[in-house]
Amino acid sequence: MHPMKSRAIRARFALTPVALVACAALHGGAVRAQAPLPLTPSPMLREDVPAPLRQRLPTYLSGERASGRTDLETVIEGQAQLRRGDTVIRADRLEYYQPDDLARARGNVRINRAGDVFEGPLLELKVDAFEGFFNEPRYRFLRNDAYGEADRVDFIDDKRAIIRNATYTTCQRKPGPSWMPDWILRAASIRIDNEEEVGHASGVVLDFMGLPILPVPALSFPLSERRKSGLLPPTIGLDSRNGAELVLPYYWNIAPNRDATFYPALMSKRGIDLGGEFRYLERDYAGQLRANYMPHDRLRDSDRWGYSLTHDALVGAGLPTGPLGLNLNLNRVSDDNYWRDFSRATASLTQRLLANDGRLSWSRGDFSLAARALKWQTLQDVASPIVPPYDRLPQLVARYSRASLPGGLETSVEADYTRFEADRARTGQTNAHRGFALAQLSRPWQAPGWFVIPKLQLHATQYQFDDPLANGQRTASRTVPTVSLDGGLVFERDARFFGRSFRQTLEPRAFYVYTPFREQSLLPNYDSAANDFNFATIYTENAFGGHDRISDNSLLTLGASTRLLDPDTGAEITRLGVAQRLRFKDQRVTLPGQAPVSERLSDLLFGASINWSPQWSLDSTVQYNPKTRRSIRSTIGGRYSPGNYRVVSAAYRLQRGSSEQIDVGWQWPINDLWGDKGQNLGPGRGEGEGRWYSVGRLNFSLQDKRLVDAVVGLEYDAGCWLGRIVFERLQSSSSTSNKRVLFQLEFVGFSRLGSNALQALKENIPRYQFLREQVTAPSRFSTYE
Repeated sequence: MHPMKSRAIRARFALTPVALVACAALHGGAVRAQAPLPLTPSPMLREDVPAPLRQRLPTYLSGERASGRTDLETVIEGQAQLRRGDTVIRADRLEYYQPDDLARARGNVRINRAGDVFEGPLLELKVDAFEGFFNEPRYRFLRNDAYGEADRVDFIDDKRAIIRNATYTTCQRKPGPSWMPDWILRAASIRIDNEEEVGHASGVVLDFMGLPILPVPALSFPLSERRKSGLLPPTIGLDSRNGAELVLPYYWNIAPNRDATFYPALMSKRGIDLGGEFRYLERDYAGQLRANYMPHDRLRDSDRWGYSLTHDALVGAGLPTGPLGLNLNLNRVSDDNYWRDFSRATASLTQRLLANDGRLSWSRGDFSLAARALKWQTLQDVASPIVPPYDRLPQLVARYSRASLPGGLETSVEADYTRFEADRARTGQTNAHRGFALAQLSRPWQAPGWFVIPKLQLHATQYQFDDPLANGQRTASRTVPTVSLDGGLVFERDARFFGRSFRQTLEPRAFYVYTPFREQSLLPNYDSAANDFNFATIYTENAFGGHDRISDNSLLTLGASTRLLDPDTGAEITRLGVAQRLRFKDQRVTLPGQAPVSERLSDLLFGASINWSPQWSLDSTVQYNPKTRRSIRSTIGGRYSPGNYRVVSAAYRLQRGSSEQIDVGWQWPINDLWGDKGQNLGPGRGEGEGRWYSVGRLNFSLQDKRLVDAVVGLEYDAGCWLGRIVFERLQSSSSTSNKRVLFQLEFVGFSRLGSNALQALKENIPRYQFLREQVTAPSRFSTYE
């Protein structure tokens, strides 16, 4: 081997056999004929470089002057650069020892590894293993744009590093010699683990606005949104029912498909609440368990608890008959006041009717079977008692449906047996066994411009009561036939309104139903209720849901709708509809305590949905009585959203004689009020820095002339940190409400401290946008050199 002569020209080397063969060919050397190289996928634009592929990648060296020994060492001076895969090293002087894959760099050293950048005076690194050290580095991480400086970085491998006497922040430097970041983390050491996407720091002090606010011996923090075990940031809040509240959550990442979170909470007015959640996901089953236990709640002077379990599974996947579906939804609490005192518990436990439901199902082809057990827990309130629903212990259901019978016929048959049980002292009705069968036969005729669907139904029901009815009978039966005819037309034309082209449709529809009268007034009502009056139910055969009441009808429903469609995309821009029922005879079958229906014309139903532009939308449904010339029920809602983080929604709801409410929600930059519109830039970017946002939702009762629910707050985006303060008032009963104050500091790329104000905003404000939601991970090519 002879040393290479120093050259005063820029030199480039690719240390691979292919490159050496190519060089020999260019200089006229004898080269043995080679077979054509096969085409292989290129890793050039891959975000990650797999380890097996990394070992085969060439190493490129360049600089102003080069010297060395072939296959042993290379020394590059003057704008020296080493490049391999996703790793680039630049320095004034670079020594590369090929047998050890070792690079030594001095003077203005800069290393870019998959987008993470380190700069400093001295580097020693095994390039492929990414093992070595860096003295006095400055660094910036791609994943969250955090940066800092340290005395030394020890690279353990390509995924892990230890930073000594380090700083860490995401506050981007601004001009000026006296600039200091708004927040900065100082630590004796920080261990970065990009495989687990987590950082561990020891000897930590978090400074905010120059003040130390979080001195702790050790902590861990996420480098991404990936899950990790450890303590979560504590939440602190003020609550009118709980008092001062401190929650110290701990997250346990048990496995990729299992995790648990523990929520121990200290409430100054009530005591300690021990809460937790467990989630699991397997190939054949999945579920979630959430529970809490409060020993000796001082508010009620008793122990309090509650749990909610959902479980969905396939049982017996190897059976020749096929698997069974198992679904569990279990909810239970300690007392009637739980829904009021634990208003922020899981949604299924904050209602007054708690279902404990188990279901086993099987299906094959057109046939299905199901067995169910349903038991309710009813949380009573003295001020507003409710009649508890009936338990179903058990319910057995069989269904058969076929849509391809000869002659274009379609049929379905459903058979059901249910045992209804409840406290007779509360319901005033006897318990019973009920069985019914419902058979349907129809023949649809459909074409692009019209449809006609005649249908025949037969509903047969049998009851066996525990106690005799008013007529002394312990059994009852009922058979009710129903005939219906549904038909409609679809007309289309090209139209132009307000200078815009559309495809307009006109869709008239008529629906007739006839059901003869069958006496049902003596029958108890176990599961029937009046259907809501809307566009989904106005074209149905029965005025009731459930199977204890089958309405006698001779009804003709007439309606029409028109739609404006975008001719290019088919998107629906506008939909307008109207419908009304014409009754030919009185409806004598009613729910207990109600009078027969004798009105020949029903209320008119109007509906409108307008999405004229992506910024504006309007939805409205009005039930109008032509006799009184007043609306019986109205819902009108609109939304205006001209860009990101800008939305205003409002709704008016009227139920005449019952309620009348206005609901308004918003998220809007306050800076817009004085002209700093930011051009819809995302928060924390350019003009988005230092912006105030107003957020809130108000629900006001016009009938009672009082505020029902309110969530109002402010968000401040300083670029590298966010501040939130939220005032919340939620109605817990007709005469009481729960109030709390939420304050939260979010250090972007690090952690959140304070109350969980963000969760309150997400749950209450329609279309709320998180100011720091990362949709896609940053690319290493954004810092490509």
